Amino acid sequence: MAQFTVTGEIDPFLHVSLIRGEKIYCESNAMVMMESALELKGKMTGGLGSALMRRFANGESFFQQHIEAVSGDGDCLLSPTLPGAIQVLEVGTTSYKITDGAFVAAESGVSLNVRTQSLGSAMFGQTGGFFICEATGFGKLAVSGFGSSFVLDVEPGKDIIIDNAHVVAWDSALHHEISVATQQSSGFLGQIVNSVTSGEGMVLKFSGRGKVVICSRNRENFISWLLKGMPSTNS
Repeated sequence: MAQFTVTGEIDPFLHVSLIRGEKIYCESNAMVMMESALELKGKMTGGLGSALMRRFANGESFFQQHIEAVSGDGDCLLSPTLPGAIQVLEVGTTSYKITDGAFVAAESGVSLNVRTQSLGSAMFGQTGGFFICEATGFGKLAVSGFGSSFVLDVEPGKDIIIDNAHVVAWDSALHHEISVATQQSSGFLGQIVNSVTSGEGMVLKFSGRGKVVICSRNRENFISWLLKGMPSTNS
């Protein structure tokens, strides 16, 4: 099997070692460096329909990069779209759902399937809209999020509430639902008002047994920070 190693503490690389005949695929433009024994191709995996669905679900490009060890063993370095940590997950007995923009790379035995989700999750959950990607099959999967990453273990009877902008990926066996951070007011509207004024907004509540990958930075806040730091086009 391909070897996935995260190297570097700040904005790390994903270092992948391939034995001749092994393949991986990754998000478009993820490849930074590869040895000459490897071959890179751009493919519309699963055809136009699947590519369109993944575009809506996970913010992916229509074409993915496929890297194969053709003439011998070789290594490559990949860089995620998001400036932050990379988490490597094992897909097999466990499948994972992925928020939009979090996919980095996967072994060829892992499939990214598009699933539908509830209206509430689509409108408020910020997890990928009405469609979301689920990684199934067998092999390694690399995901990324803003800032540092941490893996939480959810257990029966110990539900976990997470700000939706900090969720990267989660065990498909887990149940998740949209909620608000504050529950003191009577009525849904009152809860929303309290939640907004507290600065937290919508959250995701996970229950069951499984893992959730979270990141330390809020995507919306990060993008706002970047825009504030950009020079004005009117100056």
